[in-house]
Amino acid sequence: MKFWQEHMQLRTVLMAVLFVAGLALVVGWRMTGSLTGLGIMLLGLALLLTALYLYNKPFSETKKKKKSK
Repeated sequence: MKFWQEHMQLRTVLMAVLFVAGLALVVGWRMTGSLTGLGIMLLGLALLLTALYLYNKPFSETKKKKKSK
C-alpha cells in the first residue's frame, strides 16, 4: 500500500499521537488491583501496538505465494 509512503506527515503525526496517548495510559494510571485500571492499561498497549504497526507499514512487502505444481 503506497498510501503511507506518500503521506509521511500524516503517518508521523498519527504515530506521535498514538505513542504519547498509549504511554500515558500505560504508565500514568496507578489503579492497581482494579479491573478498570487493567482495561486502561490494555487500551494503552493497543495504542502503542497501533503506533508500531503504522511505523512498520511502509516497509512491509506482500510476498506472493508461488504455486507449486
